[in-house]
Amino acid sequence: MGTETGVKILIVEDNANNRLLLKAVLTYYGYAVLEAANGEEGLRLAREEKPGLIIMDIQMRVMDGITAVKALKADPSTKNIKTIAVTSYAMKGDRENFLDAGFDGYLAKPIDTRQLPETIKHYLANNT
Repeated sequence: MGTETGVKILIVEDNANNRLLLKAVLTYYGYAVLEAANGEEGLRLAREEKPGLIIMDIQMRVMDGITAVKALKADPSTKNIKTIAVTSYAMKGDRENFLDAGFDGYLAKPIDTRQLPETIKHYLANNT
């Protein structure tokens, strides 16, 4: 069971099943989970709630993850929130493109739910 109680993680993902899976894993490990179905909702929640970490899908309707992360990093109130890109695109060079866009990390789908808690701990520990 989790020990990270109180740390908020925002999941920005347009696929309800993916949100449900991520929320179940993160809640089990003691994180407080916020959810948004697109980048626009994610931006609003990030500004209101100031989560410790954002896990964001790249391809979404309304506002995609790259547009959303650029807006987050341009806003002084949210620029220091760690963000992890999540996508089914796992082509050579994608990781670098996502990091260049402003993401702090990258996870390929399908997400390894056994490795996810360690990945989250790593990014939260490096949140300075």
